[in-house]
Amino acid sequence: MASDKKAGDKASDKKESGDSTRTVLVAVIANLAIAVAKTVAALMTGSASMWAEAAHSAADTGNEVLLFVGLHRSKRGPDERHPFGYGQERYFWTFLAALGIFLIGGTLSIGEGVRSLLAPEPLESLWVGVAVLVVAFFFESYSWYTAHKQLRAESRERQRSMTEHLRRASDPSATTVFLEDTAALIGLVVALAALLLHAATGWAAWDAVGSMAIGVLLIIVAFLLARRSKTLLLDESAPPDVLEPIRERVAGADWIEEVRELQAVYVGPSSLLVNVRVTPTTASSDGPAAELMGRIDRLRASLLDDPAITQATVTVDGPAT
Repeated sequence: MASDKKAGDKASDKKESGDSTRTVLVAVIANLAIAVAKTVAALMTGSASMWAEAAHSAADTGNEVLLFVGLHRSKRGPDERHPFGYGQERYFWTFLAALGIFLIGGTLSIGEGVRSLLAPEPLESLWVGVAVLVVAFFFESYSWYTAHKQLRAESRERQRSMTEHLRRASDPSATTVFLEDTAALIGLVVALAALLLHAATGWAAWDAVGSMAIGVLLIIVAFLLARRSKTLLLDESAPPDVLEPIRERVAGADWIEEVRELQAVYVGPSSLLVNVRVTPTTASSDGPAAELMGRIDRLRASLLDDPAITQATVTVDGPAT
């Protein structure tokens, strides 16, 4: 039964990795096509909001390429220099993607809005711009749906709400695509509204305001992603819903009186480093040392049977008095 569970857990981890790869690939293809279309439309219309959207999609495409690199590099196994593997590569590349959203998407969009305010341009080929934005909305919606589907399945498996899972997920790939695509869908609505208001009123400032609003939105998303990557890179403790099952498993050993301390940090997506400090019962402590050492080894082996635990240490204190 234990071997069946372990095989099932490994299959689940492999499926999650495959889902992340598919989610990122869908996002790359969709955003590349959208970026080309938006750039052509921006050249034809002269719209600041359209230029902001083109920069946004170009940034998203580059960011998702970074996510794909992180996915590929994080799959390497442990070696002498990295005894816990390369799982944290994914966090590093996600952090770079967040910087890309901030620098390329956010600041360029705000800069284009300011330029449009200072030197407004007439709007041309309105319906080309509208058509591109509508088509882009459908492409982005499919990419968003792919990421949402993966995150929803993961949150149900871990018995979390969607919002809670976005805050706690140890794999940032799908979360990054989801937040990027959510921002992209909102940005498309803003760009379309700015384009139509510019056409209806003849006031170019609508376009400028739309561009700056898109830039602010992207900076907010970049901040959220960078903050999550930072906590994972700094070895933040695993959340309570991950710690408690481990604590219960350790406390369930008949030779343990008390679990004094339990620490678990992510060294990669669904990959934990666990340290446990326990107090044995008086009977266990007073028995032969070899017998106690055997129990410690068996407890450690049972923890390592969980494919989510990469390394585990068990420290034994003297019995409580």
